[in-house]
Amino acid sequence: TLQKGDYAKWMLDDPRVNFAISKREKVTGIRHLGIQVEYHSELAEVYERIEHTQRPVLDEGKTTCCYAKSEKIWVEDPQGVQWETFLTTGETTAYGGDAAEGTRAKQCCAPS
Repeated sequence: TLQKGDYAKWMLDDPRVNFAISKREKVTGIRHLGIQVEYHSELAEVYERIEHTQRPVLDEGKTTCCYAKSEKIWVEDPQGVQWETFLTTGETTAYGGDAAEGTRAKQCCAPS
């Protein structure tokens, strides 16, 4: 559904899966997993469930990442796997960060 020189994304319908790969990082392998929702009400429900896990949560809020505008939070599971929960709210021409200011794009798609 989206292809750039450094990024490609597929949206499957059955099962409903968002699968993306990026050539931006030097580390290979899975960087994180995620739960994509379609409505703000679903996002609020997943946020609430994550808060009940009593794991540290990084609320990134509104952000630009992977050529998309979104709202997201991050949590790390007991095995050390990072999970993002996000709602895509639009598209953008930038991978992440504020390209208009000429600054280095912030690392997106994984909390630091």
